[in-house]
Amino acid sequence: MNNPAVIDILLVEDNPQDAEMTMRALKKRNLANQLVWVKDGAEALEYIFGTGGAAVAPPALVPKVILLDLKLPKVDGIEVLKRLKADERTRAIPVVVLTSSREEQDIVKSYQLGANSYIVKPVSFDNFSEAVARLGMYWLMLNEPPKLTTSKGP
Repeated sequence: MNNPAVIDILLVEDNPQDAEMTMRALKKRNLANQLVWVKDGAEALEYIFGTGGAAVAPPALVPKVILLDLKLPKVDGIEVLKRLKADERTRAIPVVVLTSSREEQDIVKSYQLGANSYIVKPVSFDNFSEAVARLGMYWLMLNEPPKLTTSKGP
């Protein structure tokens, strides 16, 4: 039985249509029951780190995977990725960049900062839906993540 307090996916996406397509594709495969959608980079950082960056989300609310768009308002996806991978408490959370950008500099920078995967959003709904369903299946059903701790001390 799934624990409704456990978060599987943190979707960081400012485009409501892309967010809806992502959630619909995951729901179709029963992978969206524990999904949180935030609409900009600042909201993503607030969700993970709390006010002022002092606290990290409780263990049950640390997502199993983050789907991160790069072109976000307030704080862009590159900065979100940089902060997530720079903090020992969140470094191990898999981050999949899911974006429309095919720019080589975005791809290179994302991997340099520790992105686990970089997926360009397909244009057609069917291809987009299939890509999201596959990545959800992999990261939620097949991938074996380490146990994350939220404390700083030993």
